[in-house]
Amino acid sequence: MGIKDNTLIKNYILDTNVLLHDPQALFKFAENTVILPLTVIEEIDRFKKDQSETGRNARQISRLIDGFRAKAKLVDGVPLENGGLLKVAFYKQEFLHKLPPELRSDSGDNRILAVAWDLQENLPEGTVFFVTKDINLRIKADTIGMHAVDYQSDKVPIEDLYTGTGEVLLSKDQIDQFYTQGSLSIEGDFFANQGLTLVDETNSSHTALGRYDARVKEIVGLIKVPKEGVWGIHPRNREQQFAFDLLLNDDIPLVSLVGKAGTGKTLLAIAAGLVKTADESAYNRLLVSRPVYPMGRDLGFLPGDIEDKLAPWMQPIFDNVELLLSSYDEGGNRKRGYRELIDLGLMEIEPLTYIRGRSIPKQYMIVDEAQNLTPHEIKTIITRAGEGTKIVLTGDPYQIDNPYVDSASNGLSFSVERLKGQELTAHTTLTKGERSELAELAANLL
Repeated sequence: MGIKDNTLIKNYILDTNVLLHDPQALFKFAENTVILPLTVIEEIDRFKKDQSETGRNARQISRLIDGFRAKAKLVDGVPLENGGLLKVAFYKQEFLHKLPPELRSDSGDNRILAVAWDLQENLPEGTVFFVTKDINLRIKADTIGMHAVDYQSDKVPIEDLYTGTGEVLLSKDQIDQFYTQGSLSIEGDFFANQGLTLVDETNSSHTALGRYDARVKEIVGLIKVPKEGVWGIHPRNREQQFAFDLLLNDDIPLVSLVGKAGTGKTLLAIAAGLVKTADESAYNRLLVSRPVYPMGRDLGFLPGDIEDKLAPWMQPIFDNVELLLSSYDEGGNRKRGYRELIDLGLMEIEPLTYIRGRSIPKQYMIVDEAQNLTPHEIKTIITRAGEGTKIVLTGDPYQIDNPYVDSASNGLSFSVERLKGQELTAHTTLTKGERSELAELAANLL
């Protein structure tokens, strides 16, 4: 395509799923050329009437492209704000016959692949990259000799994900001082609100737990869990103690908890939310929500009103709430009933479908199964937070039901990595399963 700053301009051909995943993908390729096969625009048009996030992304992309069309002819190329160029490429029937016989059926994927192959034949070697989030399409492209890549702009490798915790070796006197004063000022490179295990360098069994407070630049003690627990729930390991400290801290309005099944993410969050709303009245209401994605085959249309239809997807939340409500207070009285909390306006459970356009002030909001959300959806949720609202994101990046994200590109991992070190945010990774010995065995070995 040309030479700029002594570097060959690269040409990135985008698949439909890249744009549906991130409408801003057009601007993520620096001063290079972004090429959209006309088939991609046709496929986007099929999604524009959907009421899902995918439909909203499709409409946004259509508006963006229409805006570029008004500036210049898309087939000739329209300059982008970042110095790149946007072009639309036509499909021709003869392109398809350049592919192997197995890929010559007239499908959308094969048309897009055929356009990419033709461009690779006619542009400088090593400058053409086919970008798609479809694993099988990447395999097909690689098989015929194309350079196929995943969309990496929002990727966070799961093995590199920030854990929110760390260990510090200290002298015995320093740890004793921490126990006496409740805080300790030391030199070190820590993230804001990072959970720290203080270890005696001469005696590894002599330890203390603290959190780095970036405002005062000190390690401070964790919020103590009362002897009766948090709605009957006691932390069973170090990570759960870190989690409760973050969940019960009103100065940290965004908390994320990542962990495999059975580590207590949702249960801890709901217990802390009930304390803050029903007991302390620090927030007006506990709002628990989750995206609606079935595991396995969908059940199709379900009878009944909206509550009946959503019951199968909300049931895991109901189970956690029922467990907490089966506990008793110090006087031997049973905690408030689930329906009573809803009738009093202290609790609401709803799908994330209804979150867009809302402003949520002074609420304790828990977003369960956040790993099924895209980075754009996570941003939409967090920007709904009004004055005095606390948001808790929970999820397991290894258990994803959304076909458009994976363990590295989901909104939960994205937000953990992008927001680490901010004074208003905190994160803890839970590693030890506490549901049951069988659940822990299955999570580790199956």
